[in-house]
Amino acid sequence: MFNKTLLAVLISSAIGLAGCNSNTDVNNIVPDTNDKNPTYSAQLRVLETSDIHANVMDYDYYQSKNDITIGLARTASLLRIARTEVDNSVLVDNGDLIQGSPMGDYVASEFKKGNEFEVHPAHKAMNLLDYEVGNIGNHEFNYGLDFLEKAIAGADFPYINANVYCKADCWQGKKEDDNLFTPYLIKTTNIVDDKGQQRTIKIGYIGFVPPQILQWDKQNLDGKVKVEGIVESAQKFIPEMKAQGADIIIAIPHSGIGSSENPGDVNAENATYALTLVEGIDAIMFGHSHSVFPSEQFADVPNVDIEKGLINGIPAVMPGRWGDNLGVIDFSLTFSDNKWTINSATSESRQIFERNEAGDKVATVEADKQVHDAVALDHTGTLEFVNTPIGKATSDMYSFLTLVQDDPTVQIVSDAQMQYAKDQIASSDNQSLKSLPVLSAAAPFKAGGRHSTASDVDSYVQVPKGNLTYKNAADLYLYPNTVVALKITGTELKDWLECSANQFNQIDANSTAPQSLINWDDHRTYNFDVIDGVKYKVDVTQASKFDGDCAVINAGSERIVDLTYTNGEGIVISGADLMAQEFIVVTNNYRAFGGKFAGTGAQYVVMEQPDTNRDVLAAYITAETAANTAVDPSADNNWDFLNITTSVALDVRFETQDSATAANFIATYAQRTMTKVATDDLGFAVYKIDLTVN
Repeated sequence: MFNKTLLAVLISSAIGLAGCNSNTDVNNIVPDTNDKNPTYSAQLRVLETSDIHANVMDYDYYQSKNDITIGLARTASLLRIARTEVDNSVLVDNGDLIQGSPMGDYVASEFKKGNEFEVHPAHKAMNLLDYEVGNIGNHEFNYGLDFLEKAIAGADFPYINANVYCKADCWQGKKEDDNLFTPYLIKTTNIVDDKGQQRTIKIGYIGFVPPQILQWDKQNLDGKVKVEGIVESAQKFIPEMKAQGADIIIAIPHSGIGSSENPGDVNAENATYALTLVEGIDAIMFGHSHSVFPSEQFADVPNVDIEKGLINGIPAVMPGRWGDNLGVIDFSLTFSDNKWTINSATSESRQIFERNEAGDKVATVEADKQVHDAVALDHTGTLEFVNTPIGKATSDMYSFLTLVQDDPTVQIVSDAQMQYAKDQIASSDNQSLKSLPVLSAAAPFKAGGRHSTASDVDSYVQVPKGNLTYKNAADLYLYPNTVVALKITGTELKDWLECSANQFNQIDANSTAPQSLINWDDHRTYNFDVIDGVKYKVDVTQASKFDGDCAVINAGSERIVDLTYTNGEGIVISGADLMAQEFIVVTNNYRAFGGKFAGTGAQYVVMEQPDTNRDVLAAYITAETAANTAVDPSADNNWDFLNITTSVALDVRFETQDSATAANFIATYAQRTMTKVATDDLGFAVYKIDLTVN
């Protein structure tokens, strides 16, 4: 879509006016007004941050140490450098800004107590960096609309979103069917051409969020807002932006790359690929899936140019998560015949650290002192918040093996959820629930990230035994989800587990070649639910019944075998009796209302609680410590792989953290024979696991 003509109406935009960053002083430039039909060229750089998740500081609150791989404080230094390299640049943020780190939880906790903030610490930092616009991400809704309204009011830049609409009880005088946010902005921006002359260009910005926010944050949004699809909203507003004179249109979807095979799905969570097919969009600054684009991870996607950073000819960039990367798109422009034309464009993602020849992480930039100073008090408050004692644990809780065997970091969450649900049901008036078995579904939130960036190697829970504080609960349960319970049948339970088992690649029992066990590409680790209260095994020699979205791909396939439930009388229930059995499954609001897994969706919900899963976990740790001097998080090993019968020497491999702590944990707690055989390009340790015997 390059070399296309863009409309130009060189008058001040009725929607907004902003100056472009430049290392040429535009105030001292005299505009060239002699030529009535001028022709000139210019370069424009568009910079992006995304998925900061309240990681303003380059600090790991879970491990109480500085961290050179995260933090807007370091991204800020990188973007200042990127600006000095060009005359013209603008900066945008993609969203998922105010939630996701202990600092975000600290601010929300204080707000809940009535201690309102003047400016959110994320915006204290961003207000120093001259952002043009911010987009709304799905996690912006996690603390409710009142909190979000207060947060964005402190930003020195405008916010946009085109696909969320008011339904009722909206803010700022919004009426039903009004856009909840400004859908797009067009800013007349000063730039300097290649001869040093001052020019103007009208840049349009439009933002989107996944429609699934209505399920993920049902308690905060139900009855208050409605959401349209990303692509349909783009098709609605892009022509309007062109008609209003936008010379260049930047789409900022909080959405992953999505499907190249079915880009027309109106309700798609990840729709960036589909947006590249919408006429009029000139660049896409995307996010949400915490990956890096361009990168080799996407080399096999049709019509993707990894070298230039193009998708279907459209420049696009996704800068990882937590501030570990900065997105950069560079345009070469020409103004002729009274209109701007894009000659070419490329994109890249710049990382705040790198690995040296020894494999050690080395910072590429230092932290920005102004950002540090701006959030110093918030940092101190966060440290006090996360160091609140909650109890004691009898053993280490590390998630290094959470994808290959039952795991203490998931076990303790399940134990807490199950006890909480039993207590709530026992005290309720709903007699129909009291006779049903209570199970618990929990998934690992920190299990190597997406295995797509070098910083993912640090994404593991590391809670040592001994005294525990609130930061440990936050490490074990990353999100501010709330507790919800569902009533399902054994048939739905089995299919729930079948979809979860898509976490594993199919293993060829007759191959001696190295085979990767973990399905990093098509299944997110936070969708690897372990359901406690039943026992089962996973047969990875079988094809997966479901894909990562729980859509059936092999209807007759069965990976979940030996599924049993033992009732209070010690009777083991299996087979058809188990399929007909009703269960209560306690989980979180994200999973319960998502409708993706069998047995989930609003129609299955029988209990909604305002308590967060993290607070339930913290309370459980405190109660167990009071009763037993410490909580025991030991995994009960209710699930395992079915042993593979084969006559060949299998070489099945998985990835985990490459550290002495991880190696010692594996040596102590591995349920199967595991041997380190390599270190991959991202810095993960690669282990061989014996699936033939345990």
